[in-house]
Amino acid sequence: MLSYGGISAQISISRLKAAGKGSYEQAIHFQNQVFEDLRQECLEAGYLFEDPCFPAEPCSLGFKELGPYSSKTRGVEWMRPTELCGDPQFILGGATRTDICQGALGDCWLLAAIASLTLNENLLHRVVPHGQSFHENYAGIFHFQFWQFGEWVDIVIDDRLPVKDGELMFVHSVEGNEFWSALIEKAYAKLNGSYEALSGGSTTEGFEDFTGGVSEMYELCKPPKDLYRIISKALERDSLLGCSIDITSNFDMEAVTFKKLVKGHAYSVTGLSQVNFQGHTERLIRIRNPWGQVEWTGAWSDNSSEWDEIDPSEREDMCLKMEDGEFWMAFSEFLQQFSRLEICNLTPDTLSEETMSHWNTITFHGEWRRGSTAGGCRNHPNTFWINPQYKITLLEEDDDPEDDEEACSFLVALMQKDRRLSRRRGQDMHTIGFAVYEYRGCQNVHLKKDFFLTHSSSARSETFINLREVSARLRLPPGEYIIVPSTFEPSKEANFVLRVFTEKQSATEYVTSEHVAGIHCILFDCIVTQPIRNISTDYKDLKTDGFSMESCRTMVNFMDVFFPFIINIIIIIIIIIINILYCITVIYRQYDLDKSGTMSSYEMRLAIESAGFKLNNALNQIIVARYAENDAIDFDNFISCLVKMEAMFKIFQQMDKEGTGEVEMNISDVSSIPPCLFLTAFKHYVPILILKLLPFSF
Repeated sequence: MLSYGGISAQISISRLKAAGKGSYEQAIHFQNQVFEDLRQECLEAGYLFEDPCFPAEPCSLGFKELGPYSSKTRGVEWMRPTELCGDPQFILGGATRTDICQGALGDCWLLAAIASLTLNENLLHRVVPHGQSFHENYAGIFHFQFWQFGEWVDIVIDDRLPVKDGELMFVHSVEGNEFWSALIEKAYAKLNGSYEALSGGSTTEGFEDFTGGVSEMYELCKPPKDLYRIISKALERDSLLGCSIDITSNFDMEAVTFKKLVKGHAYSVTGLSQVNFQGHTERLIRIRNPWGQVEWTGAWSDNSSEWDEIDPSEREDMCLKMEDGEFWMAFSEFLQQFSRLEICNLTPDTLSEETMSHWNTITFHGEWRRGSTAGGCRNHPNTFWINPQYKITLLEEDDDPEDDEEACSFLVALMQKDRRLSRRRGQDMHTIGFAVYEYRGCQNVHLKKDFFLTHSSSARSETFINLREVSARLRLPPGEYIIVPSTFEPSKEANFVLRVFTEKQSATEYVTSEHVAGIHCILFDCIVTQPIRNISTDYKDLKTDGFSMESCRTMVNFMDVFFPFIINIIIIIIIIIINILYCITVIYRQYDLDKSGTMSSYEMRLAIESAGFKLNNALNQIIVARYAENDAIDFDNFISCLVKMEAMFKIFQQMDKEGTGEVEMNISDVSSIPPCLFLTAFKHYVPILILKLLPFSF
């Protein structure tokens, strides 16, 4: 998988994506394992593949309930299908919903998604590539493709499966000799770090990882009036659908109701039908339990009396079978019994509209980092503004508005990345959401605290929720808007993907500030206007152990940039540095809002902007990581940071002779950087000694 960190990485990723890398046709090789090369190597050498990246060992099973020393994993063996039965098949007679029976793992959400996948052969074979079997070119190696956070990845596995008491521990087929479903589960477990990492989740997560589509969720206690039509169109367009019943406590988890529905369990929706019953039209919906058994026993269940009044040929067309995990029920009963419906549309233009339309799409990769971009929700006004901000310009209203108001339809989907991988470290999904604000009259700058204190949101996610993704379909008048994704609480770290789909033409961009340096103007004013008596400024209210060697060096280095012609005139340097300290001290005290003597990360950000620097989120993250100690920046580090930035900006401006905001350098350019950057021993230590001997305390 590609990582999204650092400027060079971002450039590399952009080039790869421009060349099609990460598309379905050019899926990324997970952990650099190339299926064709590995299989050929095994065939030529005459051995069966053993995957070193996901070994047949306890660590691949899990870390807690399925950890190496748990009772559930005691006696587990890893066996190949060729060792489990005489004639193993990869797919036998086509992949069907009955191939998927749940084992001892709580991943019904995933199996419900896999079951829906079998309804569309083209979709299935995007995930399960052709040309795999236990006979032709068999080498104990298989591969599958999943969508992950904006790119397709190809996962290689060996076919050693966990077995206990002679039976597969996890997903299996009814026939017992068909293994594609067990192998796809193993590949997905490898992608997420272990089998146990798959326990618990939302069906939409599996839907999206199999399709790259976008999901919507409907609360069935307040369904839209045309929900039956929405489901019908979604099924016609091969969308994937799942449903579930909410639980009120942990005791309800997988509790079976009086009519044999399972609470907290993920079902898949597989069909709709209408029948003539007792003189009226009855609307029915078909549901599948991935367990392969435990079915609804109410009206229209497999052996209910309602079917006696339906023509036998019609019953046969509706594939009525006993105890296969799939059952029919009245649509009105479905709305009463189930709590939630999830729909994954294969493409953004297959939502609930009557007509198909092309949607414009954009994907942003961002991150929340403690102290710089993890500001939490609007409940935290002091830090909310530091969250990443994304600008969207809605240019054209819908062709078929739902009312007379001119509005633009768009979908926002916020997804947190790699949280299942973090479970081994005791972490889980964050509670996430987003808000949308009108951006009228603003320049392309990162909006500050005052803006959010005086403006309410134009739209937002319905709720903050601890799912991998939260999405909302919105309608707003044409104009410019800012999307602010956030965790519910501040200081929660994660990477995320923000996807925006607009029905009509639009423009989107990440909002940041240009890097602007301006402290030198303030410094020179201080040098001119502040009398020598300011040398005795009292620093005792600020927490510092005294200026470090590095802080003193950076101050002298700063003078090296501005005044190389008088660098050896020590007394002038001292006067200038003291005035610099005064100027920076004023800023420090002004933005030490809680008067703690240290700065929090967001106080630091305000102070840096007051000093004349406007930095983007990436640079703010680097500064906090470099200068914060125990989540606070002391005066010494603040001095060092500001002086270094001023020197760096000045050098950049000297090299950017045309004022383009960009500088290209090669090795010869580096060697030609003014020698003022390379301090001599004299400039390192003599001024430092003088500063240490100054007649006042820091």
